[in-house]
Amino acid sequence: MKKLIFILMVWAAPLMGQQVPETAAEMQLSFVPVVKQAAPAVVNIYAKVVREVQRTPLQSDPFFERFFRDPSADAKPRVQNSLGSGVILSADGIVVSNYHVVGMATEITVVLSDRREFSARVLLGDAEADLAILKIDAPDALPFLALRPSDSVEVGELALAIGNPFGVGQTVSSGIVSGLARSGGPGGRGLGYFIQTDAPINPGNSGGALVDMKGQLIGVNTSILTRSGGSNGIGFAIPADMVAAFVAQAEAGQTTFSRPWAGISGQPVDADMAATLGLDRSGGIIVSGLHPVSPFLQAGLAVGDVIVTVGGQPVNTPSEMIYRMSIAGVQADVDVVFRRGDTELTAPVALFAAPENPPRDTVILPQRSLFPGLTVARINPAVLAELNLPLGGEGVAVLDAGRAASRAGLRAGDVIVELNGVSIVHPDEVATILSGGVRRIAMVVQRGARRITMRFRG
Repeated sequence: MKKLIFILMVWAAPLMGQQVPETAAEMQLSFVPVVKQAAPAVVNIYAKVVREVQRTPLQSDPFFERFFRDPSADAKPRVQNSLGSGVILSADGIVVSNYHVVGMATEITVVLSDRREFSARVLLGDAEADLAILKIDAPDALPFLALRPSDSVEVGELALAIGNPFGVGQTVSSGIVSGLARSGGPGGRGLGYFIQTDAPINPGNSGGALVDMKGQLIGVNTSILTRSGGSNGIGFAIPADMVAAFVAQAEAGQTTFSRPWAGISGQPVDADMAATLGLDRSGGIIVSGLHPVSPFLQAGLAVGDVIVTVGGQPVNTPSEMIYRMSIAGVQADVDVVFRRGDTELTAPVALFAAPENPPRDTVILPQRSLFPGLTVARINPAVLAELNLPLGGEGVAVLDAGRAASRAGLRAGDVIVELNGVSIVHPDEVATILSGGVRRIAMVVQRGARRITMRFRG
């Protein structure tokens, strides 16, 4: 028996050394064919950001300026460099990366695996999804990765993470898909649905590829869950379906990502809530609020309904529902299955972007006002979605506090309710009062669930 085993090993060794693995069992013995196929389409990205030096309030004061002036720093802009990765998605140079790598960059350089370098420009970017679509112009067709449908990915599949961790050069790490439908994500990046992997991902891997054993892109690496700054085996990737939605809008000429608006508030149904509602199991989202022009309200849903699936796929968190709507796209129709009491119903929901109705009528306060640069707008569905305000929000919201108002304590997302006892319903009223030479201001703002009174003296 020992002799037979030895003969089999000698016979198998040359085949393993010479042949490319073809079956799933053989593939587990070597990732070389997958890496050779996928790695040329993964690029290094060097981004340069020019930031203005922020002056402190004392430096801006005429009296204190001479005491706090730093002769070596005459307010010269600072240049910050960031390093990340990207993936080529088409032969003509469409590249995907993370927004936090290139979103604010003034200069972007893409370095291919063969060391060729190209300047790149951002076609479309979105901080909330943490995705950016770039374009490079190369004289020849470029290697690229095909996108794999996200709903075909399963927990337990082998996966490779390819990127440029710590700037040491292109590196490949292996693992498995360890989880799906991960919502939120560490650091507040990319609200929605993530693929979780235990393939080691480190700083610099951001924007790199997570590929399957056929060399198809299943996700774009975006973040890690860590306490030390290094990989602890819990990494998150944005699914390929979301990437495909971004590419489609970029190729259509859009510069900002347009996502469908739900106009709905709700919460996951846990075991306790399921028992209260008389449901046999937890899961789904119970509707707690609907905007008057919500597409779900127009489709017949009501407060108290439990949404089970969107577009044929189960949803268990609001962010997962938004993900399903986003990959379906604006102007798409999706079937929504929901429970109302003991009855399960289906309704077609026509998706659309958050409407700008009534017009936001944005106002930027002039230099002679109490808060120059303060930017306010009338609240409408688009402003609600942009600032993540409660559905019932009305009045005037702060889009940008500007330098002076920021120092005074105002923030983007604050809703201005009153000024000197006058109820505010339109941005023009803010401009009139704050630019009218009034020396004392009492401002009431709504910040989340809190109502705050601020007092200023000009």
